[in-house]
Amino acid sequence: MALEEVRPETIDLDGLDRIEDTTEPLLTPRTTKRYPVAPGHRVNVRSGPGTGYAIVRVLPYNARVPINCQKPGERVSGPYGTTSIWDCIANGEFISDAYVQTGSDGYVAIRCS
Repeated sequence: MALEEVRPETIDLDGLDRIEDTTEPLLTPRTTKRYPVAPGHRVNVRSGPGTGYAIVRVLPYNARVPINCQKPGERVSGPYGTTSIWDCIANGEFISDAYVQTGSDGYVAIRCS
């Protein structure tokens, strides 16, 4: 059986209503920027914004992390200065901004609620 090529200019659309597609995607792709953690450091991830909170896990060397939001907490000194800003990298997971190369001494994300 041979297949016949159909070209758009040969399709008869007379008598058909034209419907314009104005739909938008349901989900818009969102890329999350990831920031490098200070080289040579395995940083403790804590359950809250301070060293008094439990360690949830430890980041590996050369980790890159998203910053979902930021909140004030315990003042910490690290390779990138002294700060009281803590970065939320996942639900219930915080690291001091003093260990994250954000390129800023201030907030780079929304404040956590």
